[in-house]
Amino acid sequence: MSLTKEERLELEAKVNEHRHTIIRTTMWAGSGHVGGALSMIDAATLLYYHYMNIDPKRPDWEDRDRFVLSKGHAGIGYVAILSDLGFIPYDSLKTFNLTGSRLGIHLDSSKVPGVDFSTGSLGHGLSLALGAALAAQQLNKTYRTFCMLGDGECQEGSVWEAAMAISKFNPPGLVTMVDWNKAQIDGLTEDVMPLEPFADKWRAFGFHTEEVDGHDFSAMAEAIDAALERTDVPTCIILDTVKGQGVKVCAGNYRWHYGAFDEEMAKQAHNDLDAYYQQRVASIK
Repeated sequence: MSLTKEERLELEAKVNEHRHTIIRTTMWAGSGHVGGALSMIDAATLLYYHYMNIDPKRPDWEDRDRFVLSKGHAGIGYVAILSDLGFIPYDSLKTFNLTGSRLGIHLDSSKVPGVDFSTGSLGHGLSLALGAALAAQQLNKTYRTFCMLGDGECQEGSVWEAAMAISKFNPPGLVTMVDWNKAQIDGLTEDVMPLEPFADKWRAFGFHTEEVDGHDFSAMAEAIDAALERTDVPTCIILDTVKGQGVKVCAGNYRWHYGAFDEEMAKQAHNDLDAYYQQRVASIK
């Protein structure tokens, strides 16, 4: 079902809040994985505020939908959502990645309510998502599982082992998404370890594969709706995104995979985000 104008405007307002929170949290922490957080936040916001069946008062509710942030270093964006929904206090973001904090760069599911799976070394999130989806099938549960991968992460062989298994077992309610921002810590993905033809690789592993604008809520919603209805083969949604989207100094720059802002840079980043928000809202008819 297509998003209404009102739904799109609500999502735009919410994701704008999250982008500003990412900048504030990066300032409080002293640094952070700001680039990949800004590229994935649109898709994560759409999932949490439009699709996922969750209850912040019952983070361990067995029938909740599951989310696996396989690119776990983007946790500085994930905590913006978790705090806004009430899983964790907003003030706890001021301790992000500081000594003694429960909020590490990679979020620990035993310490952070709302986080279904801990992350660390990349490449294992898709296997965890498959396990969750198979568990739902075995237990006759109807919860859905959404997995968000990074594109640099897809250089890991374990991702493709999981893809083979998903293609074989094809559990219902599992949706694979890749934040395709085309950059990683050491450079552009095509320079470090080429992924292209990326979509065709997923198709070769048995996935119905959609390439959509990862900053367009309507395009993503159409792809997710179709994925949830499809039963013959699994789906991979490749989200065409920009690393550091919304902040001019960061946008498209792999050097902002991880970085820090001084006060003047943070002020400019907030100004950039305000202008970016107005541009996006103006495009909604």
